[in-house]
Amino acid sequence: MIKLPNISKTLADKLKLVGIENDNQLKSIGVENAFVKLKTVDDNACINLLYAIEGAIQGVRWHDLDQSKKLELKEFFRMMNK
Repeated sequence: MIKLPNISKTLADKLKLVGIENDNQLKSIGVENAFVKLKTVDDNACINLLYAIEGAIQGVRWHDLDQSKKLELKEFFRMMNK
């Protein structure tokens, strides 16, 4: 099970469903690839989920991500939803 900040049991279950079963796998696959995989099982995946994954990878609450990273993720999210 993934035990990182921002990863609830529900999110951990979804990650496991798409083949991401532990912290190292999540970190190695990266935020963008993890989010793309999650979109295959959750059409309603939102920007906050993207922030949560990045925060988990960095080991911080998603609220504490730096502004430039949030802007980068927001642009990725926008591109994903075109």
